[in-house]
This record gives sequence, C-alpha cells and structure tokens, in this order.
Amino acid sequence: MTDSVPADQPAAGADLPGPADPAGWLTLPDVAERLDLPISKVHQMIRDRELIAVRRDGVRRVPADLVANRTVLKHLPGVLNLLADAGYDDEAALRWLYEEDETLPGTPAAALGGDQAREVKRRAQALGF
Repeated sequence: MTDSVPADQPAAGADLPGPADPAGWLTLPDVAERLDLPISKVHQMIRDRELIAVRRDGVRRVPADLVANRTVLKHLPGVLNLLADAGYDDEAALRWLYEEDETLPGTPAAALGGDQAREVKRRAQALGF
C-alpha cells in the first residue's frame, strides 16, 4: 500500500538533506486509498493546503506520517497555510516541518501528532512577522 523511498537513498531533484526528509512517503494514489477518497479529492486537498506533496524521483509524494490513520493530522492544514503566508513554498515548508528542534519532541511534524501541536502552530504563525 505504501511506496516508501529508503532514507539512505537520495531523492532525485531534492535539495533537502536526508535527515530533514521524512522516513516514509506515500504516492497520491496511496493517500487516496488510505483516506478512502477519490484521487481528485487528494489533488484538491493539496491545492487547498490541507496536505503537502513534493516531487521525489519524479513522482509527487506525501510524507506518510502526516496522514495519520484515515485522516490528515488535525493541525496540518493550519500550519501549511501559516507557512505559505510567511512565503514558504512546499519544499521550504517540508524542510521546516522536518527540521530537528530540541525544544519539541523531534521535529515540528512529529509534534503535530501530539500535545504540542498548538505550539507548532504558534511558531509557524511567528514566521510571518
């Protein structure tokens, strides 16, 4: 069901260092299957910044840990919109989400799934000022 890119394999065309990349990836059809949605709805979610997708090996992919169970992480759309408002493109937003932060449990992306999600949102909002 998932199409993962090994962490030790460099992603073609990506300027992100390996540690800043998520461990697992989902292709858009995999996301549609996991969320039980038509692929057109997944494309709409990406356009509406409810989900982030970047090209890896010529294929648009979504970090697997941002699609929890059968939903997108609750605070992800708000954080993506705040980052876009601060001028971050998708690659920069992905880099910010997966940048190690010793004041959070690992990365902002990891914190979005826990009780520090509001802190991640606050930090993303502060980037706009």
